[in-house]
Amino acid sequence: MQYLAEGLRLPTNGLDYTILAIYFVVVLGIGFAARASVKTSLDFFLSGRSLPAWVTGLAFVAANLGATEILGMAATGAQYGVAVVHWYWIGAIPAMVFLGLVMMPFYYRSKVRSVPEFLLHRFDKSAHLLSSILFAFSAILIAGVNLYALSIVVEALLGWPQWVAIVVAGLFVLIYITIGGLSSAIYNEVLQFFVILAALIPITLLGLKRVGGWDGLSGSLEKQHGADFMTAWGGTGIGDANPLGANWLTIILGLGFVLSFGYWTTNFAEVQRALSAKNLSAAKRTPLIAAFPKIFIVFVVMIPGLVAAVIVPKIGTPGSDLTYNDAIPLLMQELLPNGVLGIAVTGLLAAFMAGMAANVSSFNTVFTTDIWQRYVKKDQPDAYYLKFGRLITAVGVLASIGTAFIAASFSNIMTYLQTLFSFFNVPLFVVFIIGMFWKRASMKSGVWGLLAGTTAAMVNYFVIYKQGIIDIPSDQGANFVSAIVGFVAGAVVMVAVTLFTAPKPEAQLAGLVYGTESPDADEAPDEGDSAWYRKPALLGWGAIVLATLCYLPYSL
Repeated sequence: MQYLAEGLRLPTNGLDYTILAIYFVVVLGIGFAARASVKTSLDFFLSGRSLPAWVTGLAFVAANLGATEILGMAATGAQYGVAVVHWYWIGAIPAMVFLGLVMMPFYYRSKVRSVPEFLLHRFDKSAHLLSSILFAFSAILIAGVNLYALSIVVEALLGWPQWVAIVVAGLFVLIYITIGGLSSAIYNEVLQFFVILAALIPITLLGLKRVGGWDGLSGSLEKQHGADFMTAWGGTGIGDANPLGANWLTIILGLGFVLSFGYWTTNFAEVQRALSAKNLSAAKRTPLIAAFPKIFIVFVVMIPGLVAAVIVPKIGTPGSDLTYNDAIPLLMQELLPNGVLGIAVTGLLAAFMAGMAANVSSFNTVFTTDIWQRYVKKDQPDAYYLKFGRLITAVGVLASIGTAFIAASFSNIMTYLQTLFSFFNVPLFVVFIIGMFWKRASMKSGVWGLLAGTTAAMVNYFVIYKQGIIDIPSDQGANFVSAIVGFVAGAVVMVAVTLFTAPKPEAQLAGLVYGTESPDADEAPDEGDSAWYRKPALLGWGAIVLATLCYLPYSL
């Protein structure tokens, strides 16, 4: 990520800093309030599986709504135009519905504490250990992206030195997660969801007013970039040129299937929120409830990016001192009065902290339960793992600081995140999907599928794309192709290994493979469970239909 332009310093005053201080006090207050509920390691890592669906649903979407997404998707809007809607309506909603309706019953009924632990039950220890290490590594990398991005933004907007921003944000995340565990992180994410919206909505509305409404915005951008810039599918025919550098096939397969399903269904930073729900019904509804605000969030991140492209036509070009990542800060400086500016800055910091906290809380769970407890210190008292979980949280925050600067070479931080997802989430997804729907998939096929998928995706990106062996127009296009290559390689290797190795005994597959009888689980229904809004299938199909209808104004 490149440094934000020095000229973006915000005219903050005492009112803005007062709002910011109040927010930090509330965040710590939630952490201390949640401490009373943390008595066991299950309380610390999964909130004792006690939270209602509306809380876990809002936390689910807030965990994804980090500032990397806010800055990154606004940057994507400024760079690629309306095509950014693909990341939401194709690249999120179907996968969130699939997670809720198909995969959550497998996760929740098996009573696993993490996504990698499911692979232990379905495959073997080698697949479990490798997936745990890959996930822990990727979680720290992604948390580092949030921390690095925060330091750059705060330095540019408020004048704080980078190290001050890193220490302050990291310290607050460390305190409230260490004290209150996942419950503290989740309740803070619910708060952060509303703070983030309070920051983005004024920017969106004032930005539209500044450029003459939607008609003025569309007219200006079509003159600058052509009509395809304001359509979702324009120029995406195979062989056609478009700013995104991807055709409809790579968008649907690379983003809509492989990257999307790989992220939303196997990324424990998200799944952990659903696993903390009080029963299976609430767990299934968690990603479905989150899908509805997700449908509309695209507007408050895309429109600011489009507005920035009108206000500064050369944003992100070699002739400009503004990168695409400057879109949101630019509008904050140009449009917001004091007071509202304080809310916007608070919302941006809240978004960074939400993204970092989601990854740190998932990291401490996987490292403690899947690596330390399983392979290093077995059969210790529960109090030991609770204490170790708090310790490894501090280690995770410090490691995030160390990995933050890896993101420095990417001018669009969303591109960097998509690269990480193609390396780590996609191979995990192919192993999950084959293991859950094919009983014959052998125990050893899991680890080899992970290795093959991760290696193939990295080779495609770093060798075939970066060395120019195959001409792919953009980093985003390369990410889509890497995801497809990783998925295919993992699937082929799993099938090949399965043909020469022993399957898992069928008696051990109950509840782990689709169509097998699930073991009994604590699935006490909610009161009034017959209400339509408590029916996961209706919620899921409703989200898909609504997201599809949203495409109509942006069709060809």
